[in-house]
Amino acid sequence: METAPHFRYATPMLSAAAAARSILTRLHEVMASRAHAQGKLNRVVDVIAEAMNSEVCSIYLLREGMLELFATHGLSQKAVHVTRMAIGEGLVGTIAQNTETLNLAEATAHPDFSYRPETGEEKFHSFAGVPIVRRQRAVGVLAVQHADPRRYEEVEIEALQTVAMVLSELIANAELIDEDEALSAAMAATGEDRLTGLALVKGLAAGGAVFHQPRITIEHVVAEDTEAERQRVYLAFDKMREQIDRMASQAEFGVGGEHDEVLETYRMFAYDEGWSRRINEAIDSGLTAEAAIERVQQRTRMRMRQIDDPLLADRMHDLEDLANRLLRTVSGQVGTAASQGLRGDAILIARNLGPAELLEYDRRRLKGVILEEGSLTAHVVIVARAMGIPVLGRVRGIRGKVREGDQMLLDGDQGTVILRPIPAMVEAFEARFAKSRERQAGYAAMRELEPVTKDGERVTLMINAGLRDDMGLLAATGADGVGLFRTEFQFLVSATLPARERQTRLYRDVLDAAGDKPVVFRTVDIGGDKVLPYLRHDDGDGEENPAMGWRALRVALEREGLMKAQARSLLEAAGGRTLNVMFPMVSEPWEFDAAQAVFKSQVAWLKQQRKPLPEAIRYGAMLEVPALAEVLDVLAPKLSFLSIGTNDLTQFLFAADRSNPKLAERYDWLSPAILRFLARVVRDTGPGVGGHPVDLTVCGEMGGRRLEALALIGLGIKRLSITPAAVGPIKALVRSIDAAEIRAAMLGWLAEPRADMRVALLEWAAARKIEVD
Repeated sequence: METAPHFRYATPMLSAAAAARSILTRLHEVMASRAHAQGKLNRVVDVIAEAMNSEVCSIYLLREGMLELFATHGLSQKAVHVTRMAIGEGLVGTIAQNTETLNLAEATAHPDFSYRPETGEEKFHSFAGVPIVRRQRAVGVLAVQHADPRRYEEVEIEALQTVAMVLSELIANAELIDEDEALSAAMAATGEDRLTGLALVKGLAAGGAVFHQPRITIEHVVAEDTEAERQRVYLAFDKMREQIDRMASQAEFGVGGEHDEVLETYRMFAYDEGWSRRINEAIDSGLTAEAAIERVQQRTRMRMRQIDDPLLADRMHDLEDLANRLLRTVSGQVGTAASQGLRGDAILIARNLGPAELLEYDRRRLKGVILEEGSLTAHVVIVARAMGIPVLGRVRGIRGKVREGDQMLLDGDQGTVILRPIPAMVEAFEARFAKSRERQAGYAAMRELEPVTKDGERVTLMINAGLRDDMGLLAATGADGVGLFRTEFQFLVSATLPARERQTRLYRDVLDAAGDKPVVFRTVDIGGDKVLPYLRHDDGDGEENPAMGWRALRVALEREGLMKAQARSLLEAAGGRTLNVMFPMVSEPWEFDAAQAVFKSQVAWLKQQRKPLPEAIRYGAMLEVPALAEVLDVLAPKLSFLSIGTNDLTQFLFAADRSNPKLAERYDWLSPAILRFLARVVRDTGPGVGGHPVDLTVCGEMGGRRLEALALIGLGIKRLSITPAAVGPIKALVRSIDAAEIRAAMLGWLAEPRADMRVALLEWAAARKIEVD
């Protein structure tokens, strides 16, 4: 029999498809033989070791909850069925636990390395392992080792992953693992359980658990006719694309919105030729259409785990969503929970969910969504927010802890979900639900009331927004305007830089929706945790401290074309109206001057073109960098308004990354350092710096919390820009306090700070029966 080529030494340029096909051809002969299951596995490891020129090839399978060495070429045969590792133990256990690939030049250097003396593996340095996956769960591990320290080539890893798919079929057909027992063990959770996650869309919801995607088991992995499999994929692609086009045209959210751009990006992925080419290459390696799609999907999942950029990871989620749809189409198993119909109030459970798949559900019965993954910038989150559906993300392992129909209580405000709640818990949740509705009704009734303190001081309450759909909340809350419109949201949900015409359309729609109420547009604030894949900078990539690096106004001033396009869009959209434009992260006056000069140049250009211009332009700056406070007297004559961004200001004052969980709760907004800093800014800007009137606003989360808002009013802050949901509670607070009284108390506390200012404020509010929780 002719031997298969050695990847690394004989044919280093061999493609992944050809490499895998050379092994699959020989494995097909092994699988077709009459040998017993153990004999087949013994032959399989020999074939793989020879083809990959590796001294060791081993197969570990899940048995009685442990990973057991079932076959090996190169390790001691005495270790077979003796060496066992728990899930998460050693390199093999780590691969199974995370369903991920490891490729190590020096295995012992990995923190999870665990030496087993009975195997005789001490002489081997390099290690590569891939999970053997069945029904989206790792049921084993395929590993190779080499005496010389080296990383395996990508072509070798891809071939291993393809072979692992074939092994999963061999293992299942030989009944070497009990799939039902393994699945039952994972799903055996009973009784009440509480899980935590990341609140992606806030709100409360109750309903029965519904799995978004029925498990599709690929029964046949090796193709008999490659061209027939290719035609099946082509037909599935055509059908899937028709479905996507139809859903996008039927989506209903009202007029326009960022979700339209999300769906357009989603459609772009559906037509991506690179994706279909990778599936074709997998078919070339000898896989069936279903196995080829799953093979590419596994690679996508593994790549997602290696992506630090949240926006790019979200785009990969969209691609996985499409792969799931394509797999169901080509296999004929097109039914999802959406197509089967929801029979009652439901909480949808998925690893990830694409925007198009969410649109398939009956909005009357879909009450909430729980994702094992997901992020705040995910496309599905934008669409869910538009639909008014609470979403909880990053709830690890939930699909293994819940059974279809289990009752669930989703708390999108606290970031928790209660599984199989006891009656007392359900009763308490319903009472909270009712109280929340009652409280919201009370706030809604205050919509027409002005936020005036008991001693007659008017506080301006505005909302923060970033989407076209947010503008409906302006009238719903009775807010005085939009104190912060985050223009970068349009950039974050776009696959490419938004065209100037599209920007203009958004800004005009926002101003139209606001009517006679003001809107403050913050120029694009990207960088830091808001990375655009289509806008890169050689010096900005891989920054150690991105929050303090190339971001916000620094990006806009360097990429002058970006700012010019946005400036012209804002100016054209505000024709005949007042334009309020604010520059983020200003550190020194010259940065403000440079940004303002861009706008003035565009004003001059529009005049030459006889285009309509705003009747007035008010320029402002964000006070986020403490250095700016030292030069306010220089900048103030050029400002119409100044907004304090408390989120960034806090991390810069304390040199504490707000995204670091170890520091998240360490520095309090009510610490004397923050309050004294804000008091100085209020003093320096009122009634205007050097006689120049400057409107001072606090925007950010601090102003939207009642206790913190009480402190801000005590400092003399009279303008707050907050989340729409906070307008009602803050308005109620304003109407319940005496501004002069809290101001006098705050003056005393700042002169001689209490050990815990939060306690001091709580005691003051409690003594006057003012609700601040």
